[in-house]
Amino acid sequence: MSWDPLDLPPQVGRTFAVTGATAGIGYFAAEQLAAAGAHVVLASRSAAKLDVTAAAIRGQVPNATLSQVVIDLNSLTSINEAARHLATLPALDGILLNGGVMTMRRGETTDDGLPLMLGNHAVANVALIAGVLPTLVATGQAERHARVVHTSTGFVRRFTVSVADLSRTPRLAFTAYVQAKTATEVFAFELDRRLRAAGLPVDSIVSRPGVGVDARTPHRPGIRDATTPYRRNPFTPWAQGKNTAAWSAVRALTDPTATGGDYFGPTGPLKGLPVRVAKLARTAEPDPALAASVWDQLETLAGVRLLIADGSARGTGEANLHL
Repeated sequence: MSWDPLDLPPQVGRTFAVTGATAGIGYFAAEQLAAAGAHVVLASRSAAKLDVTAAAIRGQVPNATLSQVVIDLNSLTSINEAARHLATLPALDGILLNGGVMTMRRGETTDDGLPLMLGNHAVANVALIAGVLPTLVATGQAERHARVVHTSTGFVRRFTVSVADLSRTPRLAFTAYVQAKTATEVFAFELDRRLRAAGLPVDSIVSRPGVGVDARTPHRPGIRDATTPYRRNPFTPWAQGKNTAAWSAVRALTDPTATGGDYFGPTGPLKGLPVRVAKLARTAEPDPALAASVWDQLETLAGVRLLIADGSARGTGEANLHL
């Protein structure tokens, strides 16, 4: 179908949660969803920044309906608490797993002792999914599934990093980041297969944003202005703003023709309109033993079990580190 990211299908009556909502792509995804009429649950680790974010969105969308939940993806305890909050929502039509740090210092870990990139970008999301999946299942309908949208990166396509043993952390932070996103893709497509096999009304979809840079991002008070850090990027002449970098994830959440196992990204390598893009065989259709291994490793690290069976899905266990 043709898709206009500036004229989304009406989302009135629907509820979406967005992690990493206080900056960058997460902020603009939340703003765009709110403008389409959705109730948006803003999720991030700073309550003060959540207030700033809500004010910025209402500056653009005066009638926005918003709520907030504090979640620190560095802390499995915080993730448990946020998941319990989200699970109490009357409905949850989708969640955008966008949050994640981009610190590139070697040897950093989460509060639970996990390697920072793996813990923040992969394990945290598995723990969160375990907590909210029953609510997603209860919300989804045969004609309109609920959705889990995972955020990946084009670097997974460009660089092959093994995920056979996630306890082996790459020495370079960038390589560790690619490993975490590769594991994210493998898990996302395996989640879709298991949801389909169980006949559950939830789709697992992957998106990648391209490259969004501060220099091309519209100003928003407290989000992108003189008070916020400015990051230079050598790709600026060829890149896009973070507002348009959010388009792929927003389409994955709201396109009525999207289905589980889809992958959305920009038309070009760095920017462009959001379209379905080709999936990588090594993440979308890996050896079944590898997919099962990645799933089990991430569950173990998150301290949860995702029990998906005919007609039901639930998570068990509290997110605690197991090594």
